[in-house]
Amino acid sequence: MVKEILKNAEDRMKKAVEVVRDELVKVRTGKATTALLDGIKVEYYGSMVPLNQTANVSTPDVHTIAVQPWEKSMIGPIEKAILNANLGLNPINDGNIIRVPIPPLNEERRRELVKLVKKFGEDGKIAVRNVRRDAIEHLKKSEKQEHFSEDERKRGEEEVQKLTDKYVKEIDHLLALKEKEIMEV
Repeated sequence: MVKEILKNAEDRMKKAVEVVRDELVKVRTGKATTALLDGIKVEYYGSMVPLNQTANVSTPDVHTIAVQPWEKSMIGPIEKAILNANLGLNPINDGNIIRVPIPPLNEERRRELVKLVKKFGEDGKIAVRNVRRDAIEHLKKSEKQEHFSEDERKRGEEEVQKLTDKYVKEIDHLLALKEKEIMEV
């Protein structure tokens, strides 16, 4: 019973870290990355599909994302979708390929991005702590229902705390890397 509670808690904590990682990838750092365009949907024959299902997205250099549509007729809708995504990007259409220049970040924008990154990290840590709280409550309820002893509950609580510390530390590590990446010129 204790192992099931711990396994469930660890799985949920891993998901919280993954959510933070996914959010951090989307934060623009002044360097071109195809992940910036991951959330963009394009109208394709009447339905909205992810950009990467209508075109090849690549980074030919550090300051440019290239979008090569598989069908020439898709250039207009792809350009419109990038503009409407409100990412602060201005695509350049040359008729065959769309180039998206990534402007360098100024100091003020970098500080704003660091604040945003820290918010994502704090949200992730709160999620991990909520999982810890739920797991400890579950352990206490199970002990009261006499599924296991007080000693087992205490050991379980210690394990939950170790997991919490591990995943909070992992989030801190992700934040430190992203902050460094943002502040580099």
